[in-house]
Amino acid sequence: MHVAWCASILSSSSTSSLRQLVGFAFLGIGMWLRFSESTRGIFQIEALNSSVFVIAVTVLIALGSVMLIVVAFGDYGACNEKRCALQVFSVLLTILAIAVVAVGVVGYSNKTEVGLRIAEFYTSMYTLYVTSGDPVIGATLAFIHKILHCCGVTGIPLVEVVQHTCPAAKGFLEQFKMDSCPGTIISVFDSRATLVMGIFVGTGALLITALVCTAILLKQTKKDQQGVTAYYSTVY
Repeated sequence: MHVAWCASILSSSSTSSLRQLVGFAFLGIGMWLRFSESTRGIFQIEALNSSVFVIAVTVLIALGSVMLIVVAFGDYGACNEKRCALQVFSVLLTILAIAVVAVGVVGYSNKTEVGLRIAEFYTSMYTLYVTSGDPVIGATLAFIHKILHCCGVTGIPLVEVVQHTCPAAKGFLEQFKMDSCPGTIISVFDSRATLVMGIFVGTGALLITALVCTAILLKQTKKDQQGVTAYYSTVY
């Protein structure tokens, strides 16, 4: 019963599709930011190789690739009961679980610094849009502005360069002054750092659950193989 339940968890079409979708999304966004005409030049300037934008794009590409590899090995191993695939899957899953929990804990303990880095990443996106006018970056800024209810780096709609991406004012005063996005990002991350850490730790717990299921499947497949070997040894 436990084996069937674990196999269904690892190979479920809905969870597998969700993992694939997230992996493709991360990889697609990262690849677009890496090779887009408006952002490619950043990676060709050696002085910017350690910037938050470059690091964030590299992390997106790496994370998306790893997630797709993990999904491939997990689905193949669970559906076909292949020990080799399940072993690779368990190793990758262990690395991901440790990394996710570590990122959550480190991010919480350095929440002010992380908030500043995220605000710096926003500023990089803002500058890229102002200089290139890339519609995809513009749509990204509009999404951030709507979620955080802020307006550019100044917070003043009347003079803000990206004013058309700012959300509608909720009151009379907001027609003249809204919160600036870098300041809002820092304050939001600082006030919700516990929630963010909880999300990372919860994700790590789910990965550990999948790891336990993988161990159960590995044990069962080993038992089945030993049974088959013993049968043929007896017959022949």
